[in-house]
Amino acid sequence: MPRLSEERREERRRHILTSAWSCFSRNGFHATSMDDVIAATGMSSSAVYRYFRSKDELIDAAADEALRLIRDLFDRLLDQHPTPSPADVVTAMCDEVASRTSHPDYDLTRIAIQSWGEALRRPELEERSRSLYLSVHGRLVELSARWREEGQLSAEADDAQIATVLMSLMPGILVGRNLVANVSAAHLTGGLSALGVALGTR
Repeated sequence: MPRLSEERREERRRHILTSAWSCFSRNGFHATSMDDVIAATGMSSSAVYRYFRSKDELIDAAADEALRLIRDLFDRLLDQHPTPSPADVVTAMCDEVASRTSHPDYDLTRIAIQSWGEALRRPELEERSRSLYLSVHGRLVELSARWREEGQLSAEADDAQIATVLMSLMPGILVGRNLVANVSAAHLTGGLSALGVALGTR
């Protein structure tokens, strides 16, 4: 049998991952078995286990993918020139969440929410998640510094505080969309503006 090319191996690995995402989106991490994933791939069990030795490895890969979406979003925003405004960034966060729920077979926002609970159960995933979120926080500090330099924020604004507020918004957007109701950028920016006025007059 001819050896698979690197491209073909990556295609197979990706197919297994997206099949697992479909199962995880529908039934959650712990109600999904390896047999469920294998059935969803249409591949043999030996072929699947050649790429992922256990369900925990599939969960790790799914969690890493879902959490990377947040980092990649802010990386793209930082690469834009001119710098997107704070309102543009909030809108981009809401749009990103909406785009990740539109796939017909899986929803990475549901997997991201599940990943938080899984990280509390497994220290190695908790550490990777913390490292990723700290990296995102650092990127948001850079974004806030740009806003100050460009006059979009007060010169006295604390970049770390701004980054923390933005970091805290994303979990709320995800939970709102999946468990309560869709969160619009207009509601967020309006509420943040009103709170900013109120907090500034304490």
